[in-house]
Amino acid sequence: MDLKLARCFLTIDDHDKALAFYRDVLGFEVRRDVEVDGARWVSVSPPSQPDIEIVLETAGANPNASPADRPVIAELMAKGALSRAVFTTPDCDAAFERILASGAEVMQEPMNQPYGVRDCAFRDPAGNLLRFNQPRTP
Repeated sequence: MDLKLARCFLTIDDHDKALAFYRDVLGFEVRRDVEVDGARWVSVSPPSQPDIEIVLETAGANPNASPADRPVIAELMAKGALSRAVFTTPDCDAAFERILASGAEVMQEPMNQPYGVRDCAFRDPAGNLLRFNQPRTP
């Protein structure tokens, strides 16, 4: 069986704020930004991985979320407890400085981890936890 990741979803509360962060700060490319059945479908990708799309989806756009789920999702987003993603970078410290300059909320400054990476962490505008890992050589 040959399986490959095509899309993953991050819950956001505002497409324009999310695009300003993922496109303008992280340098991701917009793959899709269209209206579908009254909902906005926005996806971005790192330039080096155009075949993987990160779909930036509002809680209201999730077809599996009931009306009762929406306030719960919003509450989890506000706590930063809903979604997270980990990205790799060849230079964690440079990534940290660039993201810090954008005003993003710092969750962890760059540090060496015992599991072999140097990493840092931020919250995106919707509260999602994003980690940036740089593999360390022994």
